Amino acid sequence: MIGTAIGSHAPDFELPGIDDRVHHLARYLEEYRGVGVIFLGNHCPYVQSYLDRLKQIQTDFNSQGFTLIGINSNDANQYPEDSFEQMKSFAQERDLNFPYLRDATQDVAHCFGANKTPEVFLLDGEGILRYRGGIDDCPDRPEEVQVSYLRKAIASLLSGETIAIESTEAIGGSLKWESNARRSPLL
Repeated sequence: MIGTAIGSHAPDFELPGIDDRVHHLARYLEEYRGVGVIFLGNHCPYVQSYLDRLKQIQTDFNSQGFTLIGINSNDANQYPEDSFEQMKSFAQERDLNFPYLRDATQDVAHCFGANKTPEVFLLDGEGILRYRGGIDDCPDRPEEVQVSYLRKAIASLLSGETIAIESTEAIGGSLKWESNARRSPLL
């Protein structure tokens, strides 16, 4: 597997947010006991079907020391709807309640090993990857969800318990790489 392994430190990053501020993962790790880095794309139907669930997760766990951080790494040249300006519109129209950042170089996605949108990487307060994969087992029918992987992992992390399922296959669209995708020298 390319990217960050379960039990390893996640790569630190500094990325511009739709709030026109630079967001540094290390600052979030100082403030929160858990951080869910989730790779998103504006035009991805899977992301759109999960948005309400993600916003609810943010609402339910934020007061317990957890935050989501959305990152869009899709190639905006091939997919203009994933441009920084479109990200701002997308977040405002859908009333996102968590930071949404732009990874224009795709280096952060490469270092994490992200392949899908949405795909989540749950970090503890030390920046160690504790869960990676999908949000739950039913992207298109929230009422039929049998297993809420991300919710269970967050609850376990925040209560100091071992996360029972550390990895699942993310259900989503493929991350849209640059056609001349350059690989991070860190890999």
